[in-house]
Parts: sequence; C-alpha cells; structure tokens
Amino acid sequence: MAQPALRSDGPDDFGPPPPPPRSEPVFNLPRVVLLALGVLALVFAVQSLVPPAWEETIVVTFGFSPVRYDVAFEHQSGEWLWTPLTYSLLHGSIAHLGFNALWLAAFGTPVARRIGAARFLAFWVFSSAAGAALHAAVNWGQPTLMVGASAVVSGLMGAACRFAFGRRGRSGLSDSDAAIYAPRLSVLQALRERTVLVFTAAWLFGNVVIAFGIPLFGDMSAAVAWDAHIGGFLSGFLFFALFDRRATRGELV
Repeated sequence: MAQPALRSDGPDDFGPPPPPPRSEPVFNLPRVVLLALGVLALVFAVQSLVPPAWEETIVVTFGFSPVRYDVAFEHQSGEWLWTPLTYSLLHGSIAHLGFNALWLAAFGTPVARRIGAARFLAFWVFSSAAGAALHAAVNWGQPTLMVGASAVVSGLMGAACRFAFGRRGRSGLSDSDAAIYAPRLSVLQALRERTVLVFTAAWLFGNVVIAFGIPLFGDMSAAVAWDAHIGGFLSGFLFFALFDRRATRGELV
C-alpha cells in the first residue's frame, strides 16, 4: 500500500500564512462530521424500529462477511460489492454506536477541517474498505458478520497522527487553524514524534490484547474486529497524503 517517501520541503510549502487565532464555540463540528453522525444515528434507529426479522435481513444484506470472498461471485448476489462500505454504517448496540460516535467526533473533526467534505467522504470509503480487507484476510472463508464504523474511526486516528500531533507549525494557532495549516509529517517524521509513538503504541496494545481474547470492555471485547481496526489505522497513517489537499511538493507518503 505504501509508496516511497520523498523529501519534504517543510512548512513554507503550505501557502499563505494562517490567519491570527480566533475564539471558537465549544460545539463546532464540521458539517460533514455532523452529517456522518446523523446518518449513523438514522441507520441505527431504523435497525431498532423494524421487526427483528427485518433487522436480521438488514445486517445480513449490508454487514461484511469474509465468506463472500471464498465463493464464486456468479453464485451469489451483489453483497460482496457494497458491504465493504455499508457495514461501517451499521452498529450492534447503542453502546457500540455511542463509542464510535464519540471518537468519530474527536478525530473526524480535525481531518474534515483539513481535507474538506468530499475528500472526507472518499477517505471514509477507503478506510472502511481497508478495514474490511484485512478482516477478510485474517478470517478468510468465515461466515461471521462485521458491523460498525470502528475501521473508519481508526483510519481517522491514523490520519491525525500525520499532522495533528506534530509540534511544527502549531504555535499560536487555534485548534481549527492548526488542523488546516500544520505541516503534514512524512511517515518517518510522524514516527519520530513522541506523542505519535505513545498514542500508536497504546492503541496497538489494546487491539493486540483484544486479539488474544483478553477482555477490556466486558463481554463486548469478544466480538471486537481488532483486525479491521488495524487495517483502518494503517490506511489512514500510510496513505493520508492521497487525500490531503495541503500536500507537500514531492511527497506521496
């Protein structure tokens, strides 16, 4: 997935200097993040209000299952085509939805402010598919069903590591201006940042613990698709430059 990193020319390549810091309202999510949260809530409401048999049909039709890729496509309907995206819109419980919504607001906000609505939606599709791909590879041929936006949230976390945690170019900026004007770090530069290393190590440790079946959140942990989380995170961390409209000249990763 990765391409070789070329030289980063530094913060001078990010256009005109940012405007002076300004005060911001406490609740100020980008519209595309609010839209995403609204869609997730609406889909969950539909799941909750329809009869149980209909809900099962929705989950089976739009949830992601690795077994679909171990069967010839001509012998099945089109779920294999759309479920790498649609599973990210479904959730198994109100706690599942609430947990993902909280982190989506936290990490989706700086990414959306930086790349804009259209690229944010494209990033959603990309990270959702990446999470599904790694989940399918790890669980090849298994008839399980995966739902939830966790792979996308993990992708947003990985993307934020490329600019939101860096020290360069943030002094004196408000949070929203820092998200827009902070230089994008290369993969190697990000890995040299202590904050990025600590955050990534803690995040990976939690997912590895879950992979070995050690409970972190009670009974919910047994059903956590840790591999989809890792696939999403890697997609955001390694390939954020493909979506960053404030690209540095000559840098692709």
